[in-house]
Amino acid sequence: MTKITAAITAVGKYVPEYILTNKELESYVDTNDEWITTRTGIKERRILKGEGLGTSYMAIKATEELLQKSNCNPAEIDLVIVATATPDLPVASTAAYVASEIGAVNAFGYDLQAACSSFLYGMSTAASYIESGRYKKVLLIGADKMSSIIDYTDRATCIIFGDGAGAVLFEPNNEGLGLQDEYLRSDGIGRDFLRIEAGGSIMPTTKQTVEDKKHFVYQEGKTVFKYAVSNMADVAEKMLTRNNLTELDIQWLVAHQANKRIIEATAKRVGVSSEKVMINIHKYGNTTSATLPLLLADYENELKRGDNLIFAAFGGGFTWGAAYLKWAYNS
Repeated sequence: MTKITAAITAVGKYVPEYILTNKELESYVDTNDEWITTRTGIKERRILKGEGLGTSYMAIKATEELLQKSNCNPAEIDLVIVATATPDLPVASTAAYVASEIGAVNAFGYDLQAACSSFLYGMSTAASYIESGRYKKVLLIGADKMSSIIDYTDRATCIIFGDGAGAVLFEPNNEGLGLQDEYLRSDGIGRDFLRIEAGGSIMPTTKQTVEDKKHFVYQEGKTVFKYAVSNMADVAEKMLTRNNLTELDIQWLVAHQANKRIIEATAKRVGVSSEKVMINIHKYGNTTSATLPLLLADYENELKRGDNLIFAAFGGGFTWGAAYLKWAYNS
């Protein structure tokens, strides 16, 4: 019996129209374009404007593009997973709402939260459902409205993050294409260095927590950078050694877009040349759960059937991991 693998068969994306440039940020905090570009590689980021527009809006837009490009009937989708750190609402599943809005009337849906590793973890989850043989079409969306949780007077975070969404469709494959291997990790020490302090069960929302700005992202940059550099590089290298791959076997490195120096360190560790590294951090900044699918959407036209892709991500918590995927189609 032929082994079922889970392949990505379609992608879609959405980024908001509003562009927040480094120049504009100079009017918010003590910074400048050269400082931001040198340390992060970011030139601009997209910000979702408009009353009542949240993460689901971008997730729906990205999915609509995917459906249009693939001619997929949304009624055939079995499951919708929204990987996000910024759901529309507490308790109510963003994915359930997205599924209803896109016409996925036969699907169930739920959110997956692992900070910047959310989409990578979601790939593992989506692939497992497909490989089980129980479901045929799993829609995985990475979407975050980071502007909703960023303090634009905090130089340590406001220069980094942007808003956006990317979507992929996983389907069964009998030719050995799709997800081949994964290595996912976590370490609870991370909550001390990258977190939102209030709004959860430990520190519920009060007037005081709002006044003290405890509902915004806090990041201890140097510590997070150190963990991210070593761990992303470690797991990416592990994917190669565990699958007897060399840098010559890899067509693309798909690394989380948190900081250009982290991306370059990961590429150097696995020996992949710069032309094989997907990069769009200069355009969007760190869109958290959306970085990996946005890369796939931006590079879709360059991807070829059978290409070997190495994914790597690192996020708050801490969460991190890598995956090895064979691309399933020519655009």
